Amino acid sequence: MEKEKPKYYKVDNYIFKNFRAAEQFQYLITNYNFEKSQKEVIAAGLNEDLDVRYYAKPEFNWMQMEEIRSDLKDGLDVHLYAVPLFNWFQMIEISKGLKNGLDVEIYCNPDFNDLQMEQIRLGLEKKLNVEIYAKSEFNQGQMREIRYGLQKNFDVSLYAKPEFDWRQMELIRLGLEQSLDVSSYTNTEFNCYQMGIIREGLEKGLDVSIYATTEFYHQQMKQILLGLEKEIDVSSYLNPGIHWKEMEKVRLELESEK
Repeated sequence: MEKEKPKYYKVDNYIFKNFRAAEQFQYLITNYNFEKSQKEVIAAGLNEDLDVRYYAKPEFNWMQMEEIRSDLKDGLDVHLYAVPLFNWFQMIEISKGLKNGLDVEIYCNPDFNDLQMEQIRLGLEKKLNVEIYAKSEFNQGQMREIRYGLQKNFDVSLYAKPEFDWRQMELIRLGLEQSLDVSSYTNTEFNCYQMGIIREGLEKGLDVSIYATTEFYHQQMKQILLGLEKEIDVSSYLNPGIHWKEMEKVRLELESEK
């Protein structure tokens, strides 16, 4: 007795193992305009008995489709992100959270880009209170600095403010790590360069109150710091109206006379 040959169904050069899958594919490509790469992902899903309705939409590019297909195979609940509002990179971040059993709803928001989502996901993995920084007004760099602070159990309220850029936040966080009195420079009116000079003075045990004012720009602060290090009387050039080059000249003269 001759063996019965397995049945296959061909639609638009794609092979399907059952009639139902072939019929669904025919319906989709007849009613929607899909590119070849999209058709390939749809056909693959149908042959894997997946519910391709989640991604068989022209609004998805093939990479978005592939991410959803892959997660369906892994048994993930894709409904949270299987919408065109999320790009492929965002989908990946949500997928990573789901695979780790995280409550991704806190960052399953198209207002967050993938890099912001990553910072929130990393915080959730460490069981941090991510609500402090899971806000669209913080960019990924700011989120990262707040996350680092939370991991060290620092009082991040000192710098978890959108007015600080990530470099300012970093300088405050590093000061906290060194147990410095960061109140000297937790002022949103100081730029990162000014903060850096104030922090340097604190590290060296200097009286930074002499120059920790927004009236001095960072090059002036540096000249005052150098003078304090040399233990000279900086009062002669402690004037915001004096150019830093002139300050340097006075400082060097005072040092030579010492």
